[in-house]
Amino acid sequence: MRKPVVAGVIFVLLVLGVIVYSTMTLAKHRVEVCIQFNGRTNCKTASATTEEFAHQAAVNNACGEIASGVTETVACEHTPPIKVTVLK
Repeated sequence: MRKPVVAGVIFVLLVLGVIVYSTMTLAKHRVEVCIQFNGRTNCKTASATTEEFAHQAAVNNACGEIASGVTETVACEHTPPIKVTVLK
């Protein structure tokens, strides 16, 4: 192979390595949240730099699957979780 092609492949692999490494090291907290809303229950796990961010992300993800529309989503996100588990 030519030098520019090899250099390009090395560069792409290096960038991918940095992305994977930074993603793995930033997520220091993992939280699982279970939400019950309108007779439906959903549990989701999220990771983030703080426990609060991970909790909110898990709530948003869980409500995204069991609520429809903006009004229901907001109401779901303000519903107290039935279960919260701090995993990390």
